[in-house]
Amino acid sequence: MTAPTIAILDYDMGNLHSVAKALDLVGATPIVSDRPAEIRRADAVVLPGVGAFDPAMAHLQERDLIPVIHDVIRKGVPFLGICLGLQVLFEASAEGTAAGLGVFPGRVRRFPSTPNLTIPHMGWNQLLLTSKELPLWQGLPAQPWVYFVHSYFVEPAEPHLVAASVQHGDYTVTAAIAHQNVFACQFHPEKSGTTGLKILANFVGVVRQSACGAIAP
Repeated sequence: MTAPTIAILDYDMGNLHSVAKALDLVGATPIVSDRPAEIRRADAVVLPGVGAFDPAMAHLQERDLIPVIHDVIRKGVPFLGICLGLQVLFEASAEGTAAGLGVFPGRVRRFPSTPNLTIPHMGWNQLLLTSKELPLWQGLPAQPWVYFVHSYFVEPAEPHLVAASVQHGDYTVTAAIAHQNVFACQFHPEKSGTTGLKILANFVGVVRQSACGAIAP
């Protein structure tokens, strides 16, 4: 099978080329694009994100990408959100006043300012996997190390969405979610060494299965 085409959404809010390079390494054909027609033709979509919630939503709206995101998710296209790309899938954030995409119910909250808690949560930390059966977790160790950089975390209204959590100080927060064709992680797989590449390779595997009709939308 030819390498699946994965569209990386270009909205000036992510380390796009690092994500593209990582996807290329694991057997995909990445395209960095803000063109709705090109994105809709792709086999999968990745929404990376670095920065603040309100500017991210503004840039997505300016480039007319919000309807595209809703369309591809509704059609069952494999979708991966990264860092801020996870947070904007929810309804709102304590970081700003803009409405999120509202794909899932829930809010984004800030780590509380306490003497013993470092903000942002930055560096390597271990995932606490909710379900080892998730396709993205296949072949990973029990508590894999991945790389985080964030001051805000998602609090889903539906706990079953949580696919992994992470402990930071006294707080256990959402590190990843999964629902049908949508996956999203607070950490950066493209910065997480061999573990991150394995997760991205697993996502490419999901894309291949979806293209063959093995995964129903």
